[in-house]
Formats: sequence, structure tokens, C-alpha cells
Amino acid sequence: MVHASNTDHLSALLTDLTDPQREAVCHTDGPLLVLAGAGCGKTRVITRRAAYLARTVTKPRNVLAITFTNKAAAEMYERISALGVGSEMTICTFHSLCYRLLRIHHERAGLPEDFTVFDSADQRKVIQLAIARAQLSADNWSPARLQGVISNAKNAMVTASRFANDANDWSERTVAKVYEAYEMVLAEQHGLDFDDLLLKLAFLLRDDEEFRRQLERRYTHVLIDEYQDTNSAQYLIAHLITEQNKNICATGDPDQSIYGWRGADIGNILRFEEDHEHAQVVRLERNYRSTKRILAAASSVIEHNVQRKDKTLWTENEEGARVRVLVTSDSDEESETIASELAERRNNGEDLSDVAIFYRLNSLSRTVEEALLHGGVPYQVARGVEFYNRKEIKDVLAYVRLLINVHDEVSLTRIINTPTRGIGKTTIDRIIAHARATGREMFEFVFEPESVPTLKNAAIGKVRAFAELLGTLRTVTQESPSIALERIIRESGLQASLKGEGSGFDSDPMENINELISAAATFERDRTDATLVDWMAHTSLLSDVDAVEDGSGRATLMTLHAAKGLEFPVVYIIGLEDGLLPFQREPGDPTYNEEEERRLCFVGMTRAKRELTLSHTKYRMVRGVSERKSKSPFIDELPGADIEVVDHTANGADSSRRGWLDDLPHDIAQWGPGTLVRNDDWGLGRIEWIRRNGAQVHLEVTFAKGPTKTLILPFANLERVDFDEVGEGAFDY
Repeated sequence: MVHASNTDHLSALLTDLTDPQREAVCHTDGPLLVLAGAGCGKTRVITRRAAYLARTVTKPRNVLAITFTNKAAAEMYERISALGVGSEMTICTFHSLCYRLLRIHHERAGLPEDFTVFDSADQRKVIQLAIARAQLSADNWSPARLQGVISNAKNAMVTASRFANDANDWSERTVAKVYEAYEMVLAEQHGLDFDDLLLKLAFLLRDDEEFRRQLERRYTHVLIDEYQDTNSAQYLIAHLITEQNKNICATGDPDQSIYGWRGADIGNILRFEEDHEHAQVVRLERNYRSTKRILAAASSVIEHNVQRKDKTLWTENEEGARVRVLVTSDSDEESETIASELAERRNNGEDLSDVAIFYRLNSLSRTVEEALLHGGVPYQVARGVEFYNRKEIKDVLAYVRLLINVHDEVSLTRIINTPTRGIGKTTIDRIIAHARATGREMFEFVFEPESVPTLKNAAIGKVRAFAELLGTLRTVTQESPSIALERIIRESGLQASLKGEGSGFDSDPMENINELISAAATFERDRTDATLVDWMAHTSLLSDVDAVEDGSGRATLMTLHAAKGLEFPVVYIIGLEDGLLPFQREPGDPTYNEEEERRLCFVGMTRAKRELTLSHTKYRMVRGVSERKSKSPFIDELPGADIEVVDHTANGADSSRRGWLDDLPHDIAQWGPGTLVRNDDWGLGRIEWIRRNGAQVHLEVTFAKGPTKTLILPFANLERVDFDEVGEGAFDY
């Protein structure tokens, strides 16, 4: 029963909602699926629903709201707190929830108390150790590929032993050996990877009924955002903690499921009604974000998918400008055109924070960045975790991880001679070899270097000095994160070693370290009891979009995947070419999923509020070779009435940007179709055509004993060959 004192609060929660939104907010008992179209006020519904539940049928501490990024969780927390009920509510990402619960209940999960979470780069190092332990060569077995296979297996809740049992051929059995070795190394180093956070909690919930019931009593109502992006482990966690109460609210949109490549299962949301009997379904179809034309274009594309739930997006926003399809000769012209338009916007007083440029692959940003730099256009790249991959930052974090978890051999080997303290590779290798031979851990001999018979006295003294440093620093784990970092940086010698190392082309390493301290201070500002362990967990779970600065006055560049959950008044999507969007590594690629690629395009398009430009080129450089490109099939799915084509190649092959031999250097201008040339790699060839393409000269060459290549001068490495040199018959092909 709602108390009279709550009436005003409840009225405020509901007054500005549409009927479907109000229906979703007021549903308090049993499973609920909210199919929330792009820009349809999903976050408003989730936050209002959480507040409504806390004021009617349960207490704030009994509500769990889960989303997928720290940025989204922070926004949700701020909104719910503004409604007066957020302080005791659990609002977090899946990974941070798992980390928190595993840290508290590590004994139940069979984990060491001092476990640390390895980031992607350190996982790669563990994979390399596992490859060596499996007596394989990293030259034949790519650590990156193996990391992906193991990650996908864990996301599907396939353990190393099960993977080995299910292996069907020699290749899979070999991967199984690496997987098993990888798990052994992680266990020895008291480490978990990102996927383990989900996997370990899912298994704990499945196998420990008492723990499961305890969690169910704590969280009587569970709200899960972006349900279409859940994988097998996340699905099981959500299912098990709502098994008795049935009060699960899943919010999402099958049309925005774009993470299948990392284990997300669109089937989780498509079969929600089968999994949850008597589930109520609410459709949010009114879009508040985009203009009518942008929405019509995006809807026209996504309607070609089969795996989806029927819904019709509509808006009362203005009709808006037509969606532009920008056609250029090559990526240089594409980038120069966009940079010129952004410079004009800035000159007209527009805020470039309103502008985003999306792309399918990170590599596509290079020419755009060069054009923006050349044009003096300010921009930021949503690659936030790159900051944490800088050498000096990883060095500091390695100290932190080792002080938290002395078993972390990856961190130990990184910093034992960082900064340089005279402990060379030979000394490190001898310590590791002795540890392996005696069945003990490396850190034990760092503290007992005299026990390593192959070490000389000078080396023993240097290793012992390092051990004493670690002993001195162990107390920092009890201090606040920022104070702890200052001590580590100063007492380790990093501060003294890095002074003056900055260059004119990159930021000073000490500036980056100072920024790290500032980040720690910001983290602890609203968390008076924050520990170094808490902060380390926070940095381990950061994603790219967490570093995007709103209102920075800079245009934002990011991948389409990173753009999920964001919105911008002006959006450019570049590289809409067959093979890039939709992306396909090669014909017959078994990982290719056209429907997911179309969903990715849809996500990018629906980030735009006011203006949307889709760009494709006739030629694009791929691995140093200019390739002829075809426009994306998604462009043909656009509604003609809402599209404006801006074709910079409209005059065809004789246009000013791609004229035949016009203004070419004299020596090249003497060449033409039929000219014979030689290349060191492909041998003799014949030019089929040659033309200026933007700022470059492109030509197609058919080689006598090789492929037909489209090349760029002067990088083609060609020399002209006289016919008399080769004689008749050399080019019978």
C-alpha cells in the first residue's frame, strides 16, 4: 500500500511519462520485458521504475540495477539519486557487481583473498606463458587469436576441461592445452581475467544454493539494461538471482544487439517470454532523439533483418534535413571534405562537441585524424583505455597489483628492474628457472635471493634491495588511492627516473602519472572509505567511452561499437563500403553476420539527433594498396525520398579529382594503358589504366605471374620496361 506521504513523490515520478512508459514504471510484480527502441526514453523509464519500486513495494537497498558501462551506471546513479532514493540502491555494471561479490565471498567461490584482475595486455602475457608451458611456439599460435578463443569459451561458460572433452580435431585439442595451461598460470598468480568475473559468479550462484537465496533476499527486484547484449554467463546470473522472486525487468532492443562477436546472445531477449511465464511486454516506440527523416532512414535499413521484435519507431520531432550520402574518390578526399565542413561549422560559431565521426574499424580514423590536424580542427578519440596502456601508467599499475597480490608474476617481472636498478634479464631468468625447478613461486626467491645458487653476490644484493622496497611499500594498501600512488611513484624511483623524458610529440610521462593521481583523487572524492583495491578494480573495468568528455569543444571520433548509448546532434559515419560495413574479413568468413552488421549500422544512424551523413569512397587504401570499393548494400536499403546524394565524383572518371593523366609528373605522364612495368615482388606486368585519384595517382597492373593490383604511385615500386627487353611471349596472359 502506498502511504499518503508518498503520493506527491509518486505523482512527480509519473506526470511527464507516456502511457507505455508509465505502464513499465508501475509494473511491480513479476517479469517485465521493456522493448525500448533507440532514443525512446529508456533510461528515464529505468530510473523512474527503480524509484517507484523503492517508494512502493520494496526498499532502495533491495533494488539492483545493472547496465553495461561505467558511464551509463554513473548517469543512472545520478538520475536516481536526484529522485531521492539512490543512496542505498546497487547501481553498477555486470562486471563490477561480480567483482564486488567475489571479493566479499571469495572463500565460497574458491578464490584467494588477494586476487587481482588482469587487463587485456597482461592477459596476453599470461597466454604467452601458457603457450610456452604447452610447449608450443608463439610464431605458430597467435596469442591474440588464442585469447579470443578462450574469451569466447568463457562467455559461453565452457571451462578448460569441457573444452578439452569437446575438442574434435588436432587444432582444437592444441587450443585446449593452451587453455588448460592458461588457467593454471592464472591460478598460480592469483589472477582473474574479465571473463572470469562473470564465469566465477555464475558458477557460484549455480552451485551454492545458500548464497543464491541470500542474494535473492537482498535483491527482491532486479533491473537489467541492454539485455540484448547479455552472454550466457550474464544470462545465468540474471536468471538465478530472480529465480524465486520472478521480479526481473529486462530492458533492451534486439535491433541494437551488436556484441555477438564477444559472446552476446540475441536469443536471450528474443526468447524472454518463453523463459519467463506470464511476462508482461511493454513497447517504447516514440523516439525523442532524431528527426523524422533520420528515423525513417534508420528504420528502412533495420527492417531488412529477420531476427527482431516487431515495433514501429515514430517521433513528433521536426522532419529535418535529408540524410546525406557523401561519395568521394578516396579516403583522403573523404577526410578532407569532413574536416573542411567541421572547420566551417566552427567558424560559424557551432560547438564541435555536437559532432561525432563513427567508423567500423579503428584503422579508418587515421586519415580523418590527419585531415583534422591539418585543418586545425580540435577532436578527441574515444579510446580511453589507451591512457592506461601507456608504459609509465602500466608500470605504476604493476606496482599496485603486486602490492595487492604478491603472486602476480606478470607484474613482478615488469617492475623488478623498473626503473633500472641493475637487475638484468639473466638474473630474472635464473630466479624464474630456480622457481620452476623447485616448484615454488618467483616472489619467494625475490625475498630469498641467496637461495638461488646461480646468482652472484652483486645480483643478490640488488634483488634484496628491491625486496626491501616492496616490504616498505606494502603499507600503502591501507592508504587512500591518491596518497598510495604518490608514495609508490616517489619511493619506487619512478618519479626521479621519468623527469625530463617528455618529447615535443607526446605528453610528458610525469604529466600522465600526475593525471593518474588526479583520476584516483576524483575516484575517492565521493568515496571516503575507498581503498587502493577498490580503485584498482575501477581502473581494470574501464571502457573506451568512459573517457569521452562532454562539452569539450572537440569533435569526437569513435568506433560504431563504442557509440552505443550515446547521442550527438551531428553524426558522420564513414566507410560505408561492402567489406567494411558490413565488415567481412574475406569471402566465406565464418564469423560474418550480416544482420549484426546491419544492426551496427542502425545503432550508428540512430545516434544522430539533427544531421546524419553516410560516406563511402570509390577507392580506399588497404595495407598499402588502393582497392576499388563498392558502396555498402545498406545504402541501397535507404528510402530515396529522405536521402540527398552529394557525389564529389559526379563528373565520372574525367572529374577534376580523378582526371586521366591530367597534371601528372612528366615521367609518369608518358606511361599509359599497355605500358610494361616491373615490380620486385610480382615481376613483369602491364598497366591496364592510370589516373589521378584525389591527391594521388592510381594505376591498375596485371602481372604475368601474379595478381591484378591497384597501386599508388610513387609507392608502387615500379620501373618501366621496354618491350625489346622482354621479347614476345612474355605477356601471354
